[in-house]
Amino acid sequence: MIPMLDLQAQYWALADELNAAVQRTMAAGQYILGPEVKKLEADIARYCGTRFAVGVNSGTDALYLALRALEIGPGDEVITTPFTFIATTEAIGAVGATPVFVDIDPHTFNLDVAQVEAKITPQTRALLPVHLYGQTCEMDSLVAIARRHGLRIVEDCAQAIGASWRGQAAGALGDIGCFSFFPSKNLGCYGDGGMAVTSDPVLAERIEILRRHGGKKKYHHTELGVNSRLDELQAAILNVKFPHLDAWNAARRERARTYNQLLAGSGIACPGELADSECVYHQYTVRVPDRERVQAELKAAGVASMVYYPIPLHLQEVHRNLGYGAGDFPVAEQAAREVLSLPIYPEISFDEQSLVAQALIAAVRQPLAV
Repeated sequence: MIPMLDLQAQYWALADELNAAVQRTMAAGQYILGPEVKKLEADIARYCGTRFAVGVNSGTDALYLALRALEIGPGDEVITTPFTFIATTEAIGAVGATPVFVDIDPHTFNLDVAQVEAKITPQTRALLPVHLYGQTCEMDSLVAIARRHGLRIVEDCAQAIGASWRGQAAGALGDIGCFSFFPSKNLGCYGDGGMAVTSDPVLAERIEILRRHGGKKKYHHTELGVNSRLDELQAAILNVKFPHLDAWNAARRERARTYNQLLAGSGIACPGELADSECVYHQYTVRVPDRERVQAELKAAGVASMVYYPIPLHLQEVHRNLGYGAGDFPVAEQAAREVLSLPIYPEISFDEQSLVAQALIAAVRQPLAV
């Protein structure tokens, strides 16, 4: 079986360094907010071109704490996409705010920025674009809208570390950028982990205080925060991996080009990429008809595939109270019926990609044998 992602291949390539880093950290005896976290925060801030980075427990917590830092809460609205993982709206709901959805661009699967302004109300406080599958949203127009209406921008960069828009790193395009280090991400640890980046010293300090139970000084608490500190062991692992990120992302882009060539002329809709966006291909996602049958044929041929995401957020049971229904966001709903992500990771070989492409083309062209 060709897997969606081979984390073991990455581990064995760095095993000596990773094992040494973990042992060094354990022997040092400082396990919470120690030198490994500080180093990673400094490196990520420099990499993104922001003044500050704050390590937190997960990408979800990064979103939640970003919204808290911006004083967004009950009665406020946050405009976002219905085509993403639940963590995006989970964070909005956790602060007591209401997600307001805008349909997606059919080629990039990202927020359709042209539809955003029509959804702004007096209650709108922020825009929360998701850089889905490793490609940034069209940020120039989104930033202009935010400025016209006095709104803040929180970027969900969970799948997009290393991506950029017109040469500027994802995460540095809005007020706060939020990253996930979940194991499957382009830069992943061996558990949960996240990071919030910003160039605003007030916001950075607020997130830093909130992640430590709402206290700047130990045992002195100014507000109710949370326990959301990036683990020192996970930071040590990420410090080993981080110097390889650009090479891994370059390899992902090369693998995406290979898929484009292998699937050319097949009629299969390959991912669209904006001219001003450098995508890091966290996923390589195509559109196929009769997806469940195609997936079954791929599995029979020894090829893994995944659907990100089968149910758009406006149709999720948890958001029934928002009053949306089928047909409200037709582009997102069609994508949810058709998208299929293929195996992509730096270590996948050309021969493996050829097998994936051949199996996909065969599956699309002929029905599953009964």
